[in-house]
Amino acid sequence: MTTAAPEPVIQFEDVCLSFGGECVLDGIAFEVRRGDTLVIQGAAASGKTLILKLSLGLLRPTRGRIRLFGEDVTDYTDSQWNDVRARIGVLFQEGGLFDSLTVEENVAYPLLNQKRAPLSEEEVRRRVQESLDFVELGHTLEKYPSELSGGMRRRVGIARAIVTQPELLLYDSPTAGLDPITATTIMALIVKGRDVHHATTVMVTHRHQDGEILDRYRYDAATGRLVPAEPGTTRTRYMVLREGRIVFLGTPAEFDACEDPYVRKFSSR
Repeated sequence: MTTAAPEPVIQFEDVCLSFGGECVLDGIAFEVRRGDTLVIQGAAASGKTLILKLSLGLLRPTRGRIRLFGEDVTDYTDSQWNDVRARIGVLFQEGGLFDSLTVEENVAYPLLNQKRAPLSEEEVRRRVQESLDFVELGHTLEKYPSELSGGMRRRVGIARAIVTQPELLLYDSPTAGLDPITATTIMALIVKGRDVHHATTVMVTHRHQDGEILDRYRYDAATGRLVPAEPGTTRTRYMVLREGRIVFLGTPAEFDACEDPYVRKFSSR
C-alpha cells in the first residue's frame, strides 16, 4: 500500500514578473508540498526575494499562476490575500521589526491584525510569551529593538513569524550579517520551528551552511537539541536562480553532484 504524497502548499506555474518592461523573473515553475523544506540560493539580484514577495501577494505576476494551499491566488484582492497571509509566517531581512514598538508589541502584531480568528488579550499575551520563550527571549517583553543585539532582533523576528502557528514559514536571508556562532543559533531555532510546528519552510540564503543545517538536522523535543537526521527525512530541496531563471531544482545529493559551474558556487563543495 503506497502513501499518498502530501498536498502542495506553494505552486508556481510559468510565473513571469516584469518591471517597466524588464523581465526580472522568467518561467518560474516549482511546487513545495506540505512539510517540505525548500532552500533558495543564487547571486545577488537573481530574483530570490521576489519569489517570497510573490508568495505573500506583495507583488503580482505579469504572467502565470500562483497557488497557495490549493487555492489559485493569482487574482486575489487585498482582502482575500489578508486571509491567506494569516496562514503564513515570515521573517524579513534584518528581522523587519518596528522600532517604535516594544518586543511584546512587535510579536503581538500578527495576532492583533489577523481577522479570521480574533483573540482575547489574555490569549494574545500567552501566545507572545510562549513564542518569545521558544526563542529564549521571554525576558525581553518591555525592551525596544534598539536595545537588542542583531542576533536577538533576528530571534524576535522568528518569534513573530511563528506566533500565529502558521502552516507556511518564509525566511529571507535570516543569517545575513551575523557572526558564525549567532548564525548557527538562528538556524537551530528555524529547524526547531519547522519540526515542532510541522511547518512547510522556504528559506532564501547566501550561506550553504544554512541549507545543510536544514537538511541534515532535526529538532529532538526530548533533549531540546538538534540531532542528525536520517538522509532524506527532512524532505529538503535546493533551488538555484540565475538572472531570474531556475537553473537548478533538486535534492541535496543532486545539488552536491551538479557539475554546472554556477550551481557549484553555492554547493558545499
